Amino acid sequence: MHHSRLSTLVIDCQSVDLKQATDFWSKALGKPIVTYDSEGDGQYAELATLADEPIILLQRVEHESRVHLDIETDDLEAEATRLEQLGAKRLECVRGKWWVMQAPSGHRFCVVKRQREQFGPHLNKWE
Repeated sequence: MHHSRLSTLVIDCQSVDLKQATDFWSKALGKPIVTYDSEGDGQYAELATLADEPIILLQRVEHESRVHLDIETDDLEAEATRLEQLGAKRLECVRGKWWVMQAPSGHRFCVVKRQREQFGPHLNKWE
């Protein structure tokens, strides 16, 4: 049995100035900025969210700007397989840490390792 849930709302920004995008989304969503550079490489910024809300990340990308969801899980392979059985396709394994997938609707999303300590009450259990 493995567990999964909605983890992160990722705002993909095709921009050389992630700080400007972070400032905009912070004000637009009413969320304070946690950091302009969460990984130390200038690729990710994070906005503050409550413990029961999805994480909000801004990610610098080369493709067109869009928004995608991350699903966190305690078993990456089992969750990717479950989603394939629902009709999703695996597109790419990134750094061996997460899967970029595509839903039957064409939307891309990621399946990532657990992002927070506790899954809490909004937990899905899968056999």
